[in-house]
Amino acid sequence: MYTFDSRIRYSETDSESRLTLEALLDYFQDCSTFHSEDLGVGLEYLNERNLFWVVISWQIVVDRYPKLGERVTIGTFPYEFKGCFGYRNFCMLDEAGNYIAKANSLWALLNKDTLRPGHPTPEMLEKYILEEKLPMEYAGRKIEVPERGGMEEPITVMSWHLDANNHVNNGQFVRMAMSQLPKRVPVAQLRAEYKRQAHLDDVLQTYVGYRTGEDGRNIWVVSLQDEQGDVYANVELEEKQEDI
Repeated sequence: MYTFDSRIRYSETDSESRLTLEALLDYFQDCSTFHSEDLGVGLEYLNERNLFWVVISWQIVVDRYPKLGERVTIGTFPYEFKGCFGYRNFCMLDEAGNYIAKANSLWALLNKDTLRPGHPTPEMLEKYILEEKLPMEYAGRKIEVPERGGMEEPITVMSWHLDANNHVNNGQFVRMAMSQLPKRVPVAQLRAEYKRQAHLDDVLQTYVGYRTGEDGRNIWVVSLQDEQGDVYANVELEEKQEDI
């Protein structure tokens, strides 16, 4: 497993001085980026081959949100390649080695010009060492949008929403979704399904749906769409009931 150590910063915390879900996702993204860069198959390597990775789905399960100043370790590894797809686990650990959060993700390697599937190079397959999947309850990547809900204010894509590939970063989609909830909720599980890229000045229509899970937990689904109803991303946020 590739890891790096960090400490929870004030800029990453909420009003309760705990790490935010959005910042946790940023840690995971940064970890995979560091991993690729340290292996020599990062952004420059991909740009030279006209390739880029895009996230297809996230599942993040949170046991607790660490407090300001806590020292943590963030880790990641790939566990399978299948055609253009790469499957990758993530985790955040406390100083005692206990899991704070675990994640599963699916990525696709695409050609920048055609947006058609690419394939990992022999060098990438050699350098990315596959490991056994993390023990966790794996959810499907398809997200059902509840009928109970309604449209909220649209969001216009701004320059700060974009990443190095000039489309909306997957973490920014999650931030957009969180901003549409009627209240700030502690999240036990995040699932995100990405269907298409969004670019500068695109206007995202936001549908916010709601349902109750079998265990009584509130589940919010934010669907970010274009004016025709075609989906950019669906984000599911399962509320955490107990104190975290």
